[in-house]
Amino acid sequence: MSQAQKPVHKKDRRRINLALQGGGSHGAFTWGVLDRLMRDGRIFIDGMSGTSAGAMNAVVFTDGFIKGGRQGAIDSLHTFWKQISERALMTSGVMPWFMPGASGGQNQWNVDDHPAFMMADLWTRMFSPYQANPLDLNPLRDILSEMIDFDALRKRKDIKLFVSATNVRTCKLKVFRTEEMCAEALLASACLPMVFKAVEIDGEQYWDGGYLANPAISPLIHDCVSKDVLIVQINPMNRPDVPTSAREILNRVNEVSFNSTLAREMSGIYTISKLIEEGKLQDTPFHRVNFHMIVAEEEMSQLGAASKSNADWKFLSYLYELGVSTTDKWLAEKVDRIGVESTLDMVKAYS
Repeated sequence: MSQAQKPVHKKDRRRINLALQGGGSHGAFTWGVLDRLMRDGRIFIDGMSGTSAGAMNAVVFTDGFIKGGRQGAIDSLHTFWKQISERALMTSGVMPWFMPGASGGQNQWNVDDHPAFMMADLWTRMFSPYQANPLDLNPLRDILSEMIDFDALRKRKDIKLFVSATNVRTCKLKVFRTEEMCAEALLASACLPMVFKAVEIDGEQYWDGGYLANPAISPLIHDCVSKDVLIVQINPMNRPDVPTSAREILNRVNEVSFNSTLAREMSGIYTISKLIEEGKLQDTPFHRVNFHMIVAEEEMSQLGAASKSNADWKFLSYLYELGVSTTDKWLAEKVDRIGVESTLDMVKAYS
């Protein structure tokens, strides 16, 4: 009997909510995290909030779970990332999520000096997606439409999914919930405006959700039963050195941009948490929430922003294995504290 099939006594069950960051191909790390969590029969997921790659991981995972339980979720994620890699070869690296593997720079997985990346990078600086991709071709649309039964997903009242996108016109956050889920919502959440046309949904135009929430934490606190939130962070918060080269500076700007919204929201949550602990928010809707984090900052900080475009299967497999091993260690050290107390030092992480 596999670990995913082992019966678990009710008292040993741990219910959690998952907050999944976006980051292109680096989302394969989250694939490994989800795979390992599903193979641990103690973990039950209440709600999932995701942006960009995090949103796709969440929806692919959920669709697989509906169809085949824990093993179905595991298998669906593997199929999704395998198709990402295979489409990279078919598209010859034209799209940022779909670049064939390359070696270069200080890390074998970075693609900063890969000719395809350099040409694509130059192309996006010269032409908008309305000029360069007038037909709005996006291989992700085909993968999502082929894999996911959105009609069945939207009918599920017991599943809580939250996908973030940025409203281009109003500069406001849009959170798509389970009953609104569709391929366009996921594409909106992952829409890099220099590469893809804004995604239109119900007359509104949307860009990548990471500009306003990466991911949104509030829905997990207010709309879910579990009072534990596990953040899967793939964009490094800390680096030992100040960047000095043009490429290093661009890499760090990317990380700062896509971490800033989470840092701001978590700082606000910390302030409220302190007030709750001090007894100053009695008889209010606010309640205590335990926060946890799975992160491999040392390893992920070795990867430049350009490697978020690297869809080589060996690279994706490396990130998957890193996610599995990091989660394995986290479970061994902290699973018993779920439902009891926070294991994330919010001041150290976000203040």
